[in-house]
Amino acid sequence: MKIIKALLVAVMLLSGGLAWAGNVNINTADAATLAEGLNGVGIKKAQAIVDYRKQHGPFKSIQDLAKVKGINDKLIEKNKESITLGQ
Repeated sequence: MKIIKALLVAVMLLSGGLAWAGNVNINTADAATLAEGLNGVGIKKAQAIVDYRKQHGPFKSIQDLAKVKGINDKLIEKNKESITLGQ
């Protein structure tokens, strides 16, 4: 019985974590959050996203990320389920 309870708790914790992991707001996230939440984006690319956003304003679409040096369509496609633009 203890094992079943432990497994249920583990499944609940993991599924909750996976649901949360799918939302990285590219218009408000700092570099550390971008690097942690997007596959293939390290701190250098994440900082480039933040710098671009500061210089050009908020992203209007997810595809606008391709304007950032080091970000290509393949990387955007890989992360499209994790990216949000906010409200």
